[in-house]
Order: sequence, then structure tokens, then C-alpha cells
Amino acid sequence: MDCSASAGPPGDAMNAPAPVPFLPPADSPATNACKVCAPLGACVAFKGVRGAVPFLHGSQGCATYIRRYLISHFREPVDIASSSFNEEAAVFGGQRLFTEGVRNVTSQYAPELLGVASTCLAETIGEDLPARLREAARDVPAAPPMACVSTPSYRGTHVNGFQDAVRALFHHFAEGGERTRRVGLLPGFLPPADLRHLKDLAAACGLEADLFPDYSDTLDGGTWDEYQALPPGGTPLKAFRAAGRLQAALELGGTLAFSNKTPAALLQERFGVERISLGLPIGLAATDAFLAAVERLSGRAQPDGLLAERSRLVDAYVDGHKYLYGLKAVVFGDPDLVAALTGFLAEIGVKPVLCATGSEGVGLAKAVRAACPDLEEQPLVLEGVDYQAVEDAALPLKPEVLVGPSKGYGVERASGAALLRVGFPIHDRFGAARLRNLGYGGALELFDRLVNLVLDGRQRRTPVGNSYQ
Repeated sequence: MDCSASAGPPGDAMNAPAPVPFLPPADSPATNACKVCAPLGACVAFKGVRGAVPFLHGSQGCATYIRRYLISHFREPVDIASSSFNEEAAVFGGQRLFTEGVRNVTSQYAPELLGVASTCLAETIGEDLPARLREAARDVPAAPPMACVSTPSYRGTHVNGFQDAVRALFHHFAEGGERTRRVGLLPGFLPPADLRHLKDLAAACGLEADLFPDYSDTLDGGTWDEYQALPPGGTPLKAFRAAGRLQAALELGGTLAFSNKTPAALLQERFGVERISLGLPIGLAATDAFLAAVERLSGRAQPDGLLAERSRLVDAYVDGHKYLYGLKAVVFGDPDLVAALTGFLAEIGVKPVLCATGSEGVGLAKAVRAACPDLEEQPLVLEGVDYQAVEDAALPLKPEVLVGPSKGYGVERASGAALLRVGFPIHDRFGAARLRNLGYGGALELFDRLVNLVLDGRQRRTPVGNSYQ
């Protein structure tokens, strides 16, 4: 059994912007990192599988930290199991604790899957995770199927952990066979509301689709009469088993096309599944491209309801253009979201001047250019930076708008620019799981939020306030 650990996508060395003097050296400590750890991303991916329990091979502290972080963003209960590494395990290995953890989780939860992710300590002492799974399966006959992924936090970010976990699920379970008409949608790390919207868009266009993974209910569910240890929802394991027979795998993320280690790339390489790479469908042009691909795969035209949504979005662009045109914006966060948001901002007349991410070697500069090829002046693009570096780069550019997670609040205070909270994490506002960005409807909601943020800032700054009574 192979954990199918994947390296990050190749860098964009030839096209990357020249280093700027105020950026910290690569080996300096981060000040408010513009990323979260890789095991967190793996846990979110495993939460998107029906009946799955995320299981960290490491200390209880790792599981507690990730649970707290996810609960603060999604406002839902999140259970994450742990092998509870201690001093003995750090010296002699963690097989006994791992097997005991598998036995306990199997007894308490009766899960359909254990999604096992490694942590820094386990990786540092050289734990053989596939061997741990084999021995646990032998010693705990009632154990459910298990999949493992290598996710030390010193190699990659939560985005890498998420993508590697989905790839590991395909590696462990996907099977070949006669091709079906079904399409796999691989949207990446998005709000649950966007996952639901993607499913609605596929259904409206007559596309037979499976979402890999789908945590739209498990991390944004309703109320229960009684507590459920395993919340309903998620992509069934049988869909992962059938993934090798898909008609196509449609992956959404502007940087994914530059990597041969994505989940869709594995399906293409191993089973010959058609791989289609598109940017996240945020805004008019990107949604047009996504729905054109959906039309081709489904063989059906867009329904009138979607065309009406598109028309309303264009009308809103016209109505709000006077409030946004020419404003300078800084965008930061996960690389695929940064690229898509930059394209959206350029489309509505906002001038993106800086794009930054905590990820490294992902080809963000290429993805930004692909998202807004007609932009006269391309923004400065920074990879592998923390929020102090973002602040240092942003202040001389004098932006009016910031777009990114709530961890950029310090940049907002230092710059005086208004922060439109988009992405992960959003800890200081309510409803992050229900923020929509994708499709014509999501872009309309995002556009309204941005216009109102700008109007609110102008009213606060003027001594007149709102004179239109």
C-alpha cells in the first residue's frame, strides 16, 4: 500500500517577478503565515467522504488545533481522531498506539472509511505509514477500509494536503473498467455553499456528475434531534471506486494545469480519464468557460434560468461600474482562489496591483496571467510569503481594497484599505460556510458585497455621511 505522497507542482522560475528587497529570506520565521498546515487540508478532504473519520498519526495537540481551527470557520462539530503520539512512540515507533486508535475509532464510530494523514512528528522519526495501516488491518479485523496520505506541515500547505488526500483516495480505491458517462468534478478547497452550487449547476445542465470530495453537508449541515457522530452527506466510497471509469475529470484551479501530481492527473495517467483543467468559475468569463465545458460533456445547452442569471450579472456590472472602476486591489490567500479573484477584479474594472500566497512553486504568476490576459499592467505576484511580507509589499502600492481571508486583518489596519473576506480561514465573521463565489449567482453576490464594502468605506470617511435620505 502506497501513501501516494506527491510533491508540489513545478515552479514558474522563468516568469516569476524579481525578488523585492523587503521580503524576508526563505529560511526566516513566518509572521502570521499566509497558509495553514497540510494535515488540516487532508482532514477537510476526508470529511467530504461519506461515513469517513479523519485520523491523524501524531499527537493529540495536532488534532485539537485542527478541530479548533475548522470549528471556528465552519461553525460545525468536527471530530478528528488521533493515534495520540507520546514520548514512547517518538522513540520506539507508533504502531501500538496507531492500532489501538484504529480499534477505538472502529468501535465507537463504525466508520465507512478511515482517512489517515501523517503529521510532523511521525514523518520526522520515519514512520512507515503504509506498514502501519497493513498491521492495523491485520490486528483489527473489523476495521473499515483505510487510505493514507503523507502530510507533514513542513512540506506544503493546507491546499497541498487537501489535493494530496483526494489523490490518495483515488490511488487506494479507483478501479478501471468500461467507461461511463459520469464526470468527476474536483473543485478544491471551497466553501460548502459553492460545492452545493456546483452540484446544482451540473444538474441544471443535465451533467451526470460526482463531486470529489463533497463536504457541503458534513461541514455545513442542519440541526439534529440527536447528536450524530458521523454527520450525513459526503461522496460515497463507491464513487471513488468508480472514478477510473469516468468520462472526464474536470478540475477547477488555475495553478493545477501546471502540475502532473493532481488527482485528475492520476486518473488520466492510470485509467485514461480525460483531464480538463479550468480556473475556478468566478466571474463572467470564467463561468462562461466552465459552462461551455459542461455543455460539451453533457451534450445539452444551458437552461434559460442560467442565461437569466448571466444577464442579471451583466446588468449589475453596468450598474456598479462607477463605484469600482480604477480602484487598486491586493489579493491574497490560496493560489487558485487568488488567480480566480484577480480575473474577476480585472473583469469589473478594479486594478489588481499585488497577488500573494503562502504556497510556493505553484505557478501563480502564470495562473494570474491566464485569468486576466488583457490586463495592461500585470500585478506583482509573490509566492511563499507571510502576512508581514504582504503588508510590506502592499503599503507602497496604496490599495483601496483587500481581498482574502480574515488573517489579513493586520494588513487592513496598517493600510486603511477595506478587506473583503473571501477564502479560508474566516474566523472573525459569521457565515463563512455559506459565502458563494462560483457561477453567475456567486459572482453577483461577491460583486454586491464588494460594492457595498466600498460604499460603506466612503460614507465613513466623508463628514457628510449618507446624504441620500
